[in-house]
Amino acid sequence: MKNYVIFVDSTVDLPDKMAKDLDLNVIPYIYTLDGKEYYNHLDYRELPVKDFYNALREGKKGTTTQVTSHRYMDAWKPYLEDGKNILYMCLSSMLSKSYDQSILASREAMATFPGCKVITIDSKSASLGQGLLAIKAAKVRDEGKTLNEAAEILEETVKTLHHWVMADDLHHLKRGGRISGTKAVIGTMLNVKPILTISDTGKLAPVGKARGRNKALSLFVDNMEKYEYIKGEPVCIAHSDVPESAEQLKTLLSEKFGEIDIVVNDIGPVIGAHTGPGTIAVMFNAKKERVSIE
Repeated sequence: MKNYVIFVDSTVDLPDKMAKDLDLNVIPYIYTLDGKEYYNHLDYRELPVKDFYNALREGKKGTTTQVTSHRYMDAWKPYLEDGKNILYMCLSSMLSKSYDQSILASREAMATFPGCKVITIDSKSASLGQGLLAIKAAKVRDEGKTLNEAAEILEETVKTLHHWVMADDLHHLKRGGRISGTKAVIGTMLNVKPILTISDTGKLAPVGKARGRNKALSLFVDNMEKYEYIKGEPVCIAHSDVPESAEQLKTLLSEKFGEIDIVVNDIGPVIGAHTGPGTIAVMFNAKKERVSIE
């Protein structure tokens, strides 16, 4: 009998049905669009994700807030009262302060329920990279791994969980402080697509550029080979309202690596508020560790 439950953020961006099938407990982030607040459920029940990106294209501004320790406790309490332990995987601590809040909540939880244990893992990931880690967590849980064993496996998995991202709208990155205003204007004029990764510390950082979307997608495939993608492991493609590019990348991956399990889904509003529409990313487990960036 399982003695722990798995919690994740809605920033995992997994399809809602898949999250339910994996028996994941999802804590929705809150975001604001044009002054109105929404909960980011995986089924987008409060606002369709396409409507969100259309609003960004119209110039409306999206912002996000961290999950508070009180919200964590509210989500965990029913399970702790039932004697269950908690395994929680948080959005990268370099992208949100929610991790710090989860640590406070875990300490409070174990003080309030001394017979229970809460382990919080910094995924150093985002979107479907987090999703891949959640898939792994469900797998090792179902294999009968204990809470501590699962946590150790996931901490090791984080080190080789790659994220490669192409952002289309450079002005969103400029607003997020990722690139300068000058680079945003010039890059947009020249059709230069910035290539970003999430580093070994969980920080989103620019690592290169490609002239046009097709070259960026080809670079993703090359990087999977370069970092030695582990064949047989699932691969995730995340996109912000560019399904045609996601299908194009899926075809390229199948041509290169043969039959693989590929999960394709939207980048949700919380991450999408910072990357903007037109973004596409690939996430995969590899033999080589992530890029180290100071």
